[in-house]
Amino acid sequence: MTVKENLIKKLKDKSAKVAILGLGYVGLPLAVVFGEAGFHVTGVDPDKRKIDLLAKGKSYIPDVKTEAVEKLVKGGKFSATTDFSVLKDMDAVSICVPTPLRQTGDPDMSFIISAMDELAKYMHQGMVVVLESTTYPGTTRELLLPKLGAENSLTVGEDWFLAFSPERVDPGREDFTTINTPKVMGGITDVCGEVAAAWYEGAIKIVHRVSTAEAAEMSKLLENTFRMINIGLVNELAIMCERLGVDVWEVIDAAATKPFGFMKFTPGPGLGGHCIPIDPLYLSWKMKSFNYNARFIELASEINTNMPRYVVSRVMEGLNDRGKALKGSKVLVLGAAYKPDIDDVRESPSLDVIGLLRQKGALVEYHDPYIPHIHHEYDGWKMDSVADMMKAVREADAVVIVTDHKVYDYAAIIENAKFIFDSRNASGKVVRKHEKVERL
Repeated sequence: MTVKENLIKKLKDKSAKVAILGLGYVGLPLAVVFGEAGFHVTGVDPDKRKIDLLAKGKSYIPDVKTEAVEKLVKGGKFSATTDFSVLKDMDAVSICVPTPLRQTGDPDMSFIISAMDELAKYMHQGMVVVLESTTYPGTTRELLLPKLGAENSLTVGEDWFLAFSPERVDPGREDFTTINTPKVMGGITDVCGEVAAAWYEGAIKIVHRVSTAEAAEMSKLLENTFRMINIGLVNELAIMCERLGVDVWEVIDAAATKPFGFMKFTPGPGLGGHCIPIDPLYLSWKMKSFNYNARFIELASEINTNMPRYVVSRVMEGLNDRGKALKGSKVLVLGAAYKPDIDDVRESPSLDVIGLLRQKGALVEYHDPYIPHIHHEYDGWKMDSVADMMKAVREADAVVIVTDHKVYDYAAIIENAKFIFDSRNASGKVVRKHEKVERL
């Protein structure tokens, strides 16, 4: 029996030992899905706080229920550790670590490199490795392949197997989760793709194979570039509609009645989350090495990045129309998360809106039922969510809705506020027009 045949047999009968490197928003849900499918899963993460919680059967990710973790831990199907040496006994390893952008706009590969360096120490024959971290096309072949294979005198596609499968996690979503969101899988070789697909097919409902790792890497960037550009389009449309005195939300709803040829996107205060604001810029950065300027990406990024500043300018104008200056005014920002009903502040436009309001001299407070504290990494300021939201609404000169959490009583907020700038059309679910409310 060949190395490939033996590994596929172990993957299909679930006797293969699985490791997940990185137990965040991507890694922990994946670990649970593999564990529930019957694999014995070991999670590896350098954050001891996470490991201690998991050892007690507790989840720290809203999309993963504590009951699910507890059941797997008690059943012996899942364990977690900070010790990378467990990798020496693993058959299958998935890398699910962050890949942020540096302030200079180039990808920060330090987390992937760190995970790769640790894994390289324990590489052995009969191992399949899948990178899930979103990155630029070529990363799997150019970065992981030389380090993991060549340094251990292992031949890829024969002794070990390497593939890329982009994560598609959408925090807070319940209809499409890790188990039923189709997984794209591209191997360094065709055999690599075959082995990796055999592994994931044991837990994920649909695995869609592509011919190369680069095709899989590019597919992820296309998904989020498509969204980024279309959001940039409607954000610019919102600015144009304001100049024309037209309700952009009414325009979008009207266009969305067309049953073909149109997909509804909505404007907002800027892009948030790890994927949409960042992933397309990996591609833009990569193309610079080919002397190619990704113009759509750069333009959409420029428009979207400017939206927090546009929101602040509209708040300033709204206060001015009511006889107040922004400087010295009390401003309450509702929502710190990058999207509704989650506790994730990664790349949240709320942080930019708050920072810009503070720079303009506003006395800023915020409220978010899911995020009790926020900290702006680069500017250094820290804030706590107000304890009594409605009291803060009544006292504020302006209330700025940045995140449209469902738990907010928008009718009560409208009734008690002096002035509201609504960047999400949350108030539109209550009333189309109101003298207190201005919308994006």
